[in-house]
Amino acid sequence: MLKKYKSTIIFTSVITVLPIFAGLILWNRLPDEIATHFGTDNTPDGYSSKAFAVFGLPLIMLGIHLICLIGTNADPKRKNISDKAIGTVLWIIPIISLVLMGATYAYALGNKIKIGFIVLMLLGVLFILLGNYLPKTQQNYTFGLRIPWTLNDGENWVKTHRLSGWLMVIGGAVICATAIFENPWIFFPVVIAMLLIPVAYSYKLYKDKGNK
Repeated sequence: MLKKYKSTIIFTSVITVLPIFAGLILWNRLPDEIATHFGTDNTPDGYSSKAFAVFGLPLIMLGIHLICLIGTNADPKRKNISDKAIGTVLWIIPIISLVLMGATYAYALGNKIKIGFIVLMLLGVLFILLGNYLPKTQQNYTFGLRIPWTLNDGENWVKTHRLSGWLMVIGGAVICATAIFENPWIFFPVVIAMLLIPVAYSYKLYKDKGNK
């Protein structure tokens, strides 16, 4: 996989650390301490030094990006992961890096932006994308709902991921539609439902086959 997507990996890695160059351009305008964590009311409750925000955060994102790629490449069943799913793995961290670092810089420069709204919209779109790709992915150890019953039974995997895909699309749409409210009491129940319902369904399929 690493050889096949070598050029894309290099490009997405550069995109991931692109906020460093933006930070250097804005360096003299940025405050010495930058808000890097926000509460549910969009009030900053965590700060980092300018150096860590500009250099550290994108480099951490790059590390996560490379770990995800190496982990996917090491999957013994990586051939079962669709090209679109691999594309998601390749682009998810670079996009998150651009959006979140862009919002961080904008807030640091005094722009009144709703960080919570941006994060929820980003997550909602991500869930919709994942929901579209999950049903097309065959058994593997990296991408999908990797629980004992799906990994042990191909039919269980297919049915569970078909349901999970629909739930993620619906859940992602709900999160996007309600992002304006920035209400965690909407977000978390939706996410919990997206996770627990497929797990319960997978276990039911397992038991229905006569497994005691």
